[in-house]
Amino acid sequence: MLFTLYLIAITAEAMTGALSAGRRGMDWFGVVLVASVTALGGGSVRDVLLGHYPLTWVAHPRYLILTSVAALLTIFLAPLMPRLRSLFLVLDALGLVAFTLIGCQIALELGLDPLVASISGMITGVFGGILRDILCNDIPLIFRRELYASVSFVSAWCFLGCRYVGLPDEQGLLITLFGGFLLRLLAIRFHWEMPKFVYDDEA
Repeated sequence: MLFTLYLIAITAEAMTGALSAGRRGMDWFGVVLVASVTALGGGSVRDVLLGHYPLTWVAHPRYLILTSVAALLTIFLAPLMPRLRSLFLVLDALGLVAFTLIGCQIALELGLDPLVASISGMITGVFGGILRDILCNDIPLIFRRELYASVSFVSAWCFLGCRYVGLPDEQGLLITLFGGFLLRLLAIRFHWEMPKFVYDDEA
């Protein structure tokens, strides 16, 4: 199930990355690059930091092909995208939790501390979007919109908590997927945000 969600998530993330590149008027190479970085960047950053080689897309080049095809498809489907905004928000919420769980599992398989595993999960979940926004010369959305990285971090600890109390990983995955997904949707619905720090040095 997690593998299926992963494929859906990287496809959806690639398409959102392609749209961001389109808003900046990039050529097709730029669209494919930004889309692939959005979908696979979080896992790549995680693997580099943890020394987990080969990188996921290097070990499985079909993921890179999938994101590239999704990016090119987005170019032709762009006029329909505004109607699919709600669907992409749902897929993004699912993808966030799925990426987080995968990142946690990889860190745990390497025998790392639970705190490191939770950070690994969060990096996997959010860094693709950060890299996308940097490439598009934007302030990363996760720093100024509804709860996102926080949802990833809470989801990671939910899964780790399930393991701590002895629940089978399958149950922990289901509980975390449902809980994290619901939390993200509630954050979108009610505009839950982290407190912001505003400093004006001209005051």
